[in-house]
Amino acid sequence: QVQLVESGGGLVQPGGSLRLSCVASGNIFNMYAMAWYRQAPGKGLERVSDINSAGNSTSYADSVKGRFTISRDNAKNTLYLQMNSLKPEDTAVYYCRATRNQDGYWGQGTQVTVSS
Repeated sequence: QVQLVESGGGLVQPGGSLRLSCVASGNIFNMYAMAWYRQAPGKGLERVSDINSAGNSTSYADSVKGRFTISRDNAKNTLYLQMNSLKPEDTAVYYCRATRNQDGYWGQGTQVTVSS
């Protein structure tokens, strides 16, 4: 069982930055691939970015490419999402997800609101 707790969300002006964190319980974090998803009001779930267990392979949705950076610190059991040049359309609840074979876990989400 893996528990995930996100933090770092909040209200930011367009063009601003935020860094989200996702801390995982236990000592098997480095065995899981990780991802960030988001869900905007009235819309479906969107996969934002993912990273492999070693942290040396990443991918991004076209909507965030060049603005967001995913990373992980396996020694700290923590996943990050650095978000720069934020736009109003980035407003959403952001979730982290851990996957390994048939196992999958979600965090509770953190709200990001981009507004002037």
